[in-house]
Amino acid sequence: MKQSLLLLMFLLFTDSSAIGQEFKDIVQHKTCKYCNMDRQQYAHSRMVLVYSDGEEFGSCSLHCTAVDLALHIDKTPKAILAADYNTRELTDAESAYWVIGGNLPGVMTKRAKWAFAEKRDAQEFVTKNGGAIATFDQAMKASYEDMHADSKMIRNKLKLRRMQAQP
Repeated sequence: MKQSLLLLMFLLFTDSSAIGQEFKDIVQHKTCKYCNMDRQQYAHSRMVLVYSDGEEFGSCSLHCTAVDLALHIDKTPKAILAADYNTRELTDAESAYWVIGGNLPGVMTKRAKWAFAEKRDAQEFVTKNGGAIATFDQAMKASYEDMHADSKMIRNKLKLRRMQAQP
């Protein structure tokens, strides 16, 4: 009874449409198909690609989005969405303010790349954590520039985990 009442209060005082929108893509794409990372855990860095043929791809990060775009060079993206680092809500990646670098570790990359829907949020992040504000094109370019080093880093981490798992 007490749990039911708490659930009812939660539903009454929460914007359920916002909850559904925020997690819809995570329900559809629970893990990233390239690295198998849990997209709920990385909700702050996740992305969604919607191609013109209707195919959708959910990733954990800009790194894995760049991989998918490179592998599907013959497909046209209809929408590219990125999670706002603070709110975790999806926003248009191409109009977002990106922060490249800083002192926080990135997702699937040594050089972090974070999206923000609002410029003031990106500026506040840079003030606290370092990095530089950039456009989506600059963030994508940085992602491709980092691809070799990042892929090598990921392979080395996986190799170390496999070695530690062996008896």
